Amino acid sequence: MTQRSILAGTNQTIVIKAGGSVTVRGQEGERLSAETQGTGGLSVERRSESEIGRARAAVGDRVLFDVRIKLPSLTDKKTDEVIEIQMSGSGEVLVPFDSNLKVYAGRDIDIQDIQGHVDAYSSANLHLKNVDSLGNASAGGTMDIDCRTMSGKDVTFSAGRDLRFHVADLTSVRLRVKDIGGYWEARVGEGGKSVYLKSGGDVTFVTDQDVQALPPNYILGKIEKPTRA
Repeated sequence: MTQRSILAGTNQTIVIKAGGSVTVRGQEGERLSAETQGTGGLSVERRSESEIGRARAAVGDRVLFDVRIKLPSLTDKKTDEVIEIQMSGSGEVLVPFDSNLKVYAGRDIDIQDIQGHVDAYSSANLHLKNVDSLGNASAGGTMDIDCRTMSGKDVTFSAGRDLRFHVADLTSVRLRVKDIGGYWEARVGEGGKSVYLKSGGDVTFVTDQDVQALPPNYILGKIEKPTRA
């Protein structure tokens, strides 16, 4: 087991790249801590936000994804530093509640209790719960999204298996869905945003708003009300 910690500060952008599965939790304070399971490698570094990053995750000799990214500018901070965490296997990361995250994993991602912005890309299953702002997300397996708001106006979310999607303040959206049951379209409110949900399994759209079926077939798929705590 390897452990590292660093003073992250507030509203920090944190990039996490894991070859295995990663769990991320928000916590009080300004310190970040990371821990890997087994003997997998772990590094925690400060880098320039203006640099082009490379996200690479592998299990054994198999590269699951290898992409180059332009790191986002999410805050008005004077510094352009981000904190980058790399782990070759699986592990857990504890971050300040108000962190902004970009997370890549060769297996599962589980993120909870984040008051900042989150982008997440998982080769297996993706679970986001009690997250303030959702950016981009995709999963090779199942995807379960439970966020307060969504930053984009025309976005696509895709999952290889079942996809459950709940954005609490999504009160004006044109929804397009392609899942194992076929294709359907709907509108909530005036349809101000556009969301395309693609799934190799079933899509469940979670909302407490009225959902209107759209032509030509006026078909609705699986729609549920959010669970109240």
